[in-house]
Amino acid sequence: MSFLQDLHSCGLGDNIITDPELLKVFECDGLSAYRQLPKIAFLPETIEQTREILKICNKHEVPVVTRGAGTGLSGGALPVTDGVLLVMSKMNKILALDPVNQNITVEPGVRNIAVSEAVAKYNLYYAPDPSSQIACTIGGNVAENAGGVHCLKYGLTVNNILALKMLTIDGQLIELDAERNISGLDLLALINGSEGLLGVWW
Repeated sequence: MSFLQDLHSCGLGDNIITDPELLKVFECDGLSAYRQLPKIAFLPETIEQTREILKICNKHEVPVVTRGAGTGLSGGALPVTDGVLLVMSKMNKILALDPVNQNITVEPGVRNIAVSEAVAKYNLYYAPDPSSQIACTIGGNVAENAGGVHCLKYGLTVNNILALKMLTIDGQLIELDAERNISGLDLLALINGSEGLLGVWW
């Protein structure tokens, strides 16, 4: 089957955008001097859908670029001509909140400010506060290792992430956490700031 046939056969059609006019919204991130329409934009709603799209892209050797809210200024979410733009904005749920241990589990499309809003009643907040925090997502923060003025005291995103799950291009799920990386290569730190080149996380 062709690439598109594979996509539609997996029941992913409702979240696939191929119309050039609709794709214009995704032609650049905050670095708007560089623009490129992707071949397809895909907006997954679950980890299973994300895994399927990655497996199909890997099978057909189609490049994948991951995008959060598109507020980054480094061109990290710039699509490629014949590739898939994986837009994580629909994965925007807060999954768990533990105010006693001061941690929260979120999907990658959750906005930075939404985390602080969710914990405000406990007199807590999420420390990394980039200037785009009203719109930018936690997944994008990990991609860029975002900071903000609070980073002078509390560190960058890498210093505030306890663990993450990541899918490789062939759909393998990897879990990384700070405790497991005490000895050896700190893979959790490696992922932060890698602009999605090593996997898709949440």
